[in-house]
Amino acid sequence: MPIRSFGFIFSSMQVRRLSLTNFRNYSRLELDLPGGVILLHGDNAQGKTNLLEAIYFLATTRSPHASQDQQLLNWDALLTDEPVVVGRLVADVQKPEPDTPLHLEMRLIVEERGNWAGNGTGGFRREALINRRKVRLMDLLGKLRVVLFLPEDVDLATGPPVNRRRYMNVTLCQVDADYCRDLSAYNKVLEQRNALLRRMAEGQVRDSADLLQILTDKLIEPGSRVVQRRAQFLREMAYQSQEIYFQDLIGGKESLRLGYLPGWHANNRKTTGEQLSDGDWLQAEQSVGAIQERLAAELTAARAADLARGSSTVGPHRDDWAILVNGKNLGQFGSRGQVRTAILALKLAEINWMKATTADVPILLLDEVIAELDLHRRGALLAYVADQVREKEMAQALLTATDPGMFPVEFLTEATNLLIRGGRVAVDAP
Repeated sequence: MPIRSFGFIFSSMQVRRLSLTNFRNYSRLELDLPGGVILLHGDNAQGKTNLLEAIYFLATTRSPHASQDQQLLNWDALLTDEPVVVGRLVADVQKPEPDTPLHLEMRLIVEERGNWAGNGTGGFRREALINRRKVRLMDLLGKLRVVLFLPEDVDLATGPPVNRRRYMNVTLCQVDADYCRDLSAYNKVLEQRNALLRRMAEGQVRDSADLLQILTDKLIEPGSRVVQRRAQFLREMAYQSQEIYFQDLIGGKESLRLGYLPGWHANNRKTTGEQLSDGDWLQAEQSVGAIQERLAAELTAARAADLARGSSTVGPHRDDWAILVNGKNLGQFGSRGQVRTAILALKLAEINWMKATTADVPILLLDEVIAELDLHRRGALLAYVADQVREKEMAQALLTATDPGMFPVEFLTEATNLLIRGGRVAVDAP
């Protein structure tokens, strides 16, 4: 698979050392990681995925698997008599520039046990540190960049809209701090507006029209910037995805498109076709001013529906996007093979997009993906990874698998093979 350079000089990052304390099934781990391809293999439930999860968590401040951060802690540690339980994730990240490694740390601190066997309540907080100095969680974003590929990523095509919004947010927040701040500001005002609408719908407050308008106006500026950045992201990702899908994976047989479905269609006033037209308008590099006018008009039109439902019915919190192959929504009409191929193209495009946007080459994390692909797609993916590493375009890629026999001998010979067993790591010959 060809490597697209975009004319940039790239900076490849890698995790040199990973330290875990009371994280998942690791009570204590100190692991030096080399560059290149690293294959983590072993039986199920031994801790392979947990290592990828730890790296992803340090990069994005969230887990791809746990709905609550408390679930990341080692349960054996929670059952001790220690007054305070601390889970620690630490990574030393190396980039060519600057030459000094970054020391990234996340602490998960339990101060009050509460009812852990029941609803998981209790005193809990998170702390982030960079080079041993406390920072905001948001400050960790962008210090370590990763692209994660999971078997369940097929849900990006077939699952609910919240999956696709989460994907946009996590990916964009790794490269664009302004987007993350705008998203946070929008969500804070949205929460206030929804609380007011709920009280108004229940008749708990009166004469609140002015306050509702103030909160509505405060949504428009950050919300419009979120919409503009999402439209730009999908436009850029669509170009990369189509090139990989068309040229490298299906041999020029089908076209792939990412269609933006903006969340300003209260009461289902818009058909999918009309939403796609709105998305095309947004993706045509519209100015934030034009988007502000449109969002303001949509919020005004939805006011009655918002008051009746007691919640905000339009805005980027209702956004969606679709993968279309030959003009048809893959989530509704695609075969299993088409979905997997399109998601593979999307993830490989994400690497290229991140490189083009930041000039940083992200770390690739592949969790049990190989077993889900047929021989052709498996070969295309492994060839891409091997070529990127061999040509020094990518510094590090971590893969997990239960059976190393699924990999070509040449691939195994070039990779660092680590055997994972019961929360312990050992170097294993290919």
